[in-house]
Amino acid sequence: MSLLPHDASFHERVADLFAAFRGRGVALSALDVELVDAWAKAGAPFEVVARGIRKAAEGALFDAPDDDRGLRSLTACQRLVSAELDKFNATTTGKAVAPEPEAQAETDKPRKDVPLHIKRHRQLKAALRRAAKDSERIAPAALRIVETLREPQDFDGAERNEMLAQLLLLRALPVAERRALLQEAHDLVQKSPAMSARARRESRRLHRAALLRRALDLPAFW
Repeated sequence: MSLLPHDASFHERVADLFAAFRGRGVALSALDVELVDAWAKAGAPFEVVARGIRKAAEGALFDAPDDDRGLRSLTACQRLVSAELDKFNATTTGKAVAPEPEAQAETDKPRKDVPLHIKRHRQLKAALRRAAKDSERIAPAALRIVETLREPQDFDGAERNEMLAQLLLLRALPVAERRALLQEAHDLVQKSPAMSARARRESRRLHRAALLRRALDLPAFW
């Protein structure tokens, strides 16, 4: 296993994470390297870039046709990474964030004044309410999460809430179904190339979230 040092560069961390999500091959193409260079020069936070790559990887893993699954290149993540960076920059610079119809019903407050982390929190709660309506087996757990999740204070807090919601929904599944899902996620991660411990954790999170979303027909709200 390739273990990255604590002082690994932005380029090394992105390449390591991409290898974990791609599941095959570890080398970045020349175009991929140029893209990472551009993110680095723009001062893009690694955590925000990672979120975009994770979303692209999940879509490629389960939403694409069976014969076209998996990320082909890092440039295939560019659109979703750019979207995450735009949202993050809009929040940190105080600019308006464009409204999303699904979250509009959550509040009557003008959308332009809503910080990104609050917007994400409301979207998460809306998704959980829909899940409770659509699936009786997780309805009690989903509604408890809605009632108990605290409003996040920042971007990281919104991310933690999404992770917590995922884990609590997973725990709400019947034992046999939960074990089967975790085993499938484990098997998918084991097929990935050598990676750092951090990337392996991200890979487990990706596969666990994607499998749970597929099992419960949930949107990718984390």
